Amino acid sequence: MSRNLPLTFVAVLAILSACNRMGGAEELEAVFRNPPESTKPWTYWYWIDDNISKEGITRDLEAMAKVGIGEAFIGNVTDTRLNFVNTGEQDRKMVNRGQVPVLSDAWWECVEHAVREAERLGIKVGLFNCPGWSQSGGPWVKPEQAMRYLTSTELRVSGPCKLRKRFEAPAEYFQQVAVQAFPVPASDSDRLCGHTPYVRCAELSDANLLFDGDPNTAVRFKRYPLTFEIELDEPYTARSLIIRPASKQIGPDDPYTFSSASLYGPMRMSAKVCVEVKTADGEWREVASRDIDRANLWPHIGPMVFGPICESFPAVTAREFRIVFPEGRDGVIGEIELSGAARLSHYVEKQLGKMSSSTQIAYDTYSWEPSAEVDDQSLTIDPTCVVDLTECTDSMGLLTWDVPPGEWIVLRTGMVPTGTKNKPTLKEGRGYEVDKMNRDAARAHFDAFAGELLRRMPPEQRRGLRHVIADSYEQGSLNWTEGFAEEFATVYGYDPYPWLPVLTGRIVESTDRSDRFLWDMRRLIADKIASGYVRGLREKCEENGLTLWLENYGHWGFPGEFLNYGGASHQVGGEFWLTDRNQRSYTVECRAASSAAHIYGKNLVSAEAFTASFTFRQMPRDLKLLGDWAWTEGINHYVLHLYIHQPDERKPGMNAWFGTDFNRHSTWFHSTKSYFEYVRRSCALLQSGRNLADVAYFIGEDAPKMTGPMIPALPAGYQYDFVNAEVLKDARVVNGRIVLASGADYAILVLPPQKTMRPEMLEILSRLARQGASLLGYAPETSPSNRDYPGCDDRVSQISAAMWNGMDGISVTERRYGKGHIFCGIGIQEALNRLGVGPDLIIPAIPQEILFTHRVGDGFELYFLSNQSEDAVSGTFGFNVANRQPELWNAETGEIRDLPLFEQRAGRTYVPLEFGPADSWFIVFRRRAVVPNSRSDTNFPTFRNLQELNGNWNVAFRPVYDTAREMTFRELDDWTQSDDPYIRYFSGTATYKMSFEYRAGTEKNVWLDLGTVHALADVTLNGQSFRTLWRSPYRVDISEALKEGYNTIEVTVTNCWLNRLIGDLQFGARKYTWVPYVDWNAETPLLPSGLIGPVTLLTRE
Repeated sequence: MSRNLPLTFVAVLAILSACNRMGGAEELEAVFRNPPESTKPWTYWYWIDDNISKEGITRDLEAMAKVGIGEAFIGNVTDTRLNFVNTGEQDRKMVNRGQVPVLSDAWWECVEHAVREAERLGIKVGLFNCPGWSQSGGPWVKPEQAMRYLTSTELRVSGPCKLRKRFEAPAEYFQQVAVQAFPVPASDSDRLCGHTPYVRCAELSDANLLFDGDPNTAVRFKRYPLTFEIELDEPYTARSLIIRPASKQIGPDDPYTFSSASLYGPMRMSAKVCVEVKTADGEWREVASRDIDRANLWPHIGPMVFGPICESFPAVTAREFRIVFPEGRDGVIGEIELSGAARLSHYVEKQLGKMSSSTQIAYDTYSWEPSAEVDDQSLTIDPTCVVDLTECTDSMGLLTWDVPPGEWIVLRTGMVPTGTKNKPTLKEGRGYEVDKMNRDAARAHFDAFAGELLRRMPPEQRRGLRHVIADSYEQGSLNWTEGFAEEFATVYGYDPYPWLPVLTGRIVESTDRSDRFLWDMRRLIADKIASGYVRGLREKCEENGLTLWLENYGHWGFPGEFLNYGGASHQVGGEFWLTDRNQRSYTVECRAASSAAHIYGKNLVSAEAFTASFTFRQMPRDLKLLGDWAWTEGINHYVLHLYIHQPDERKPGMNAWFGTDFNRHSTWFHSTKSYFEYVRRSCALLQSGRNLADVAYFIGEDAPKMTGPMIPALPAGYQYDFVNAEVLKDARVVNGRIVLASGADYAILVLPPQKTMRPEMLEILSRLARQGASLLGYAPETSPSNRDYPGCDDRVSQISAAMWNGMDGISVTERRYGKGHIFCGIGIQEALNRLGVGPDLIIPAIPQEILFTHRVGDGFELYFLSNQSEDAVSGTFGFNVANRQPELWNAETGEIRDLPLFEQRAGRTYVPLEFGPADSWFIVFRRRAVVPNSRSDTNFPTFRNLQELNGNWNVAFRPVYDTAREMTFRELDDWTQSDDPYIRYFSGTATYKMSFEYRAGTEKNVWLDLGTVHALADVTLNGQSFRTLWRSPYRVDISEALKEGYNTIEVTVTNCWLNRLIGDLQFGARKYTWVPYVDWNAETPLLPSGLIGPVTLLTRE
C-alpha cells in the first residue's frame, strides 16, 4: 500500500477489495489474459430517420458480437442537417426518411426483434429513455407534467378602492401559483427615457430608438465599438441598467438545429457593456460593466428566451452618462434602460431563466459578484408587507380585492412549460420534456416509453435488455414544480412566497437577502433533480430488473449538480470528442463522471468515446491518444460513438455529421479485434482494485455546478477527485486521510475559492479537521443561504474564527486544529510537503506529456502511464511503492515482463522507462522485489536490422463496390500518388504478397516491421496469421512462423472510405457509393493509403 494506514483501515479496504470481483493480485493476470464481460465496449446504436429493418438489425448485432461489442444503446434520432431541405420552409420536406415511423407498432416490433436477437447472440441492448438523445420527453408528457418555470403578470392600482380585475394568462398552460400585492417601491417606474435625454451615437443614426421606452423599436448592432453619449437637462440618479433584447418567440415545435442563425440569428447577441458617468472634473468614470450572453435563443438555454440583461450599481447622480459596447457580435437590441429603480443584478440568470450559451461550463459560470446594496430602504419591498391574494383570485384569474390606501403592485405568478421538447427526433416522437424535479412525473414517463416495451415483452423474452439510458443533459432549466414551496419551507425554514417578487428583479428587504433567496432556490432545484428525476428513473429500473446509465453533466443549460446527479444513478458516463484532440476543453465531462463514480462507490466509469464532427476519416490508430487520455481521467470503460444502424446493403450507407463510423459497412470495422483486445485488457486492469488520489477538491454548495474548481492548481505527480457536500457528511478520518463511505480516501481537502459556506457544512469540515483531516483554503465569512438568517452568519463567523484563528495566508499559513491541519495562502504542493505526502508518481519528463492513474487492490498496485505527445519520451520515474518488483504489462500485445533495471530508495521504486509516440504502459507491482539485474543496462531492448524485403509485390485490390484487380508493385508507394483512378481513389482492403529468402543467424527472435502503413495491416506468414497491426510501430514477432529458406508473406492493408467518396465526386466519375450526408467535396485532400514501407526483418536484443 502506497499510503501508510492503520491495520483496521487496511482490513476495511481488504473487505472492499474482496467485494470487487476483479480486485485480487491472483486474479489480476487472469483478467488481463481473459478480460471479463464488463470490459467489452458498448456502443450508441442510432436508428436514424425511421430507416430501420429487421434484417439490418440482425446483421448489425451479429457484426457487433463478432468484434466484441457487449451492448448496443438504441437511440431513435433524426439528423436535422441531413433531412431538412430548407429549415425555413414550413413543410420542411424530408428527403431521406424511412418507412418505420418511431413509436409505430412496426417500430416497437423492431425494438423487440433487437432485444431477442441480442439475447440469441449473447450480447445486450439498452434503450434511450425517449426518442432522441436528449433527454426524457415525448408526446405522452402533459403540460402539467412538463418542465416549468415561474412567470408573472402585474398591474398597478391606487387605493383605497374595490378592485375586480381579470388577469390575462401570460402564456398557454398557465398554472397559478400565487397572487400577491405589495406597496410600490420608490423610483420603481423611474426610467431615463422619461427625462427627455439627448442621445448621440456616431455609429448609429437611430440611436434614440433605444431610449424611447418602446422595446419594439429595435436597433441592429453591426459593428463595434459603440458609444452612446447621454445628456440631460437636470442631474439624474441612476441605480441600474437593463438591456432588453429584441424578441421573437421561438416555438417549441420548431426543429432542433445546432445553430439558430437561420431563423433567429438577427436577435442573437453577445457583447460587453459598461456604464460611465462624467464627474465634476470632466473625467469619465466607469460605474458598472458586464457581459451580455444572448448568443443562443433556444428554450433549452433557458425559458426566459429574451430575458433582460440587468446590472445594478451604487446610486450615482450626474447630467451626462455614457454607455459603451467595446466589443460584441452582430445582434439586435430593443431598449436600453438606465433607471433609478433598485434592481437585482443578473436576476434572470439567478432564477435560471437564462443559462450559459457555452457548451463548456466553468466552475464559477453560475457564481456572481454581490449586487449593489440600495442606498434607501424605500427602494425595496418589505416581505412582511407582501399581501397574499391567492384566495381572492379564481381559477380564471379574476381578482376581487378591497385595495388599502396607497400605491400597490399586484403580481400574479404561475408556472408555464419551459417549451423544451425531447430532441433530436421526428415529430411523431416529440413532446414536452418531463418535469426534472418530480419523481412521480419521471416514473410516469418511464411507464409511457420504456414501460411500453416491458408490456410488449414478457420477462423471459427480454433477457437481452439491460440498460435504460439518459444521455447528457441538454434540456435547460426549470425552477418550480408541485410541492416546491412546501419542501422549500421544510429545508430552509422560511416561506418562499413573500420573496417571489425577486423574480421580477425587484429587491425584497435587501439585495443580499434577495440573492440568498435565489441561492436557496437554485440549491433546492439541483437537489430535487437528483432526488426526483434521477431517482425516479432509477427506482423504475430496479423494479423491472434494469440498470440506469446516464451522463452526469449537461451541455448548455444544466441546472443540477453534477456529482449528486451522477450519484443518484446506477452507473455514470463521461464524454470526449475527437475534434478536441489538441484542446483540453473536454476534461470536464470525463472527470465529472469518474469523480462521481469514485465518491459514490461505482466501479464502472464509462465514457461516450470518440464522438466526432467528421466521418469516414478516422481509424483505430487515430483513437488511441484521446482514448488513453480518458483512462488517465478515471474512465475505465468505453461506450463507442457511434454505430449507425444500416437497414440495407448500400455502402457506406446511413451516416450523419457526428460520430466515428463503428459499423458493419465501415471498411475497417471487421478488423478491430486487436484494437478491442487492447481496450479490453486495459479496462480489465483499470476496473481492478480502487482508484487512488491524494487531493479532493470540494466543489462547494453553489448550484448549478457542472465542474469543480482546481484552485490552487494540482501539482504534477498527484491525482484528484471532485467531492461534494453530500459525501462529506458521512466522511471520517483515518490516520490523517479523509475516508468517504465509498472507500475513497484523500490526504487533503481543498476548499473552493469563495467567501460563503452554510454553517452546517462548515461544522462538518470542523469535525473532520478535529479528527485529523487537512484542509487548504480561506475561511468562509458568511452563509449564502437565508436559512436561520442572521444567525447563520454568526455561526459561520464563530466557526471560522475558531478554525482559522490567527491565520492571514501571508505571515501565518498553517495551524493545528484538533488532530488536523488547516492551511491557507499556499499551494497544494507546499501543503502536501508539510504533511509529508510526496507525489504519487515522480515524472521526469514534461509533466503535461506524461499522464497517469493509479489503482490499488488486494496484493497489487498498478499505474497506467500515457505519453500524450507525438514524440518519444524517456526518463526515470519514481513510483510510490516499496519492496515490490516492477513489471511492464503491454495491453496492445498482451505481453507481461519484469523490468530488470530499477532502484529502491526512500520508500519508492525508481524505474527507467521509454515511451514511443503515443505509447502507454501499465507498470504493475504484485510480487516482492528481486535483486535488480545488474547485468542489464536497459528495460527496453533495442531492435537491430536483419534484412529489408525488396522485390516485386503482387497486390490484389478487392473493393466491395467494384470488381477486384491484381497488379504488381515494383516499389511500395502511397495509393493516392497513383495515376490510375482505381488505385488513387481506392477504399477498402488490398493484399500484398511476396516470397523472400531468410538465412538464420545467431538471432533468438525475428520481428517483421512494416514501416509506414495507412492504416490497418493484417500479416500472414507461411499461412500463420498474426494480430492486426493498427498503429505505429507496425511490428510483430514472427519467430514461430519464420523458416529457413523461402517464406511467403501476405500483408492485407485497409484504409477508410473517404478516398472513394472523393473519387465519386470527380468530374465524369462513376458513382460507386451512397451516403445521405456529405461533408467533403472533389477538392478535399485524399488520405494517404497503403503499405509504404520499408518492410524489414528485425531482431530484439
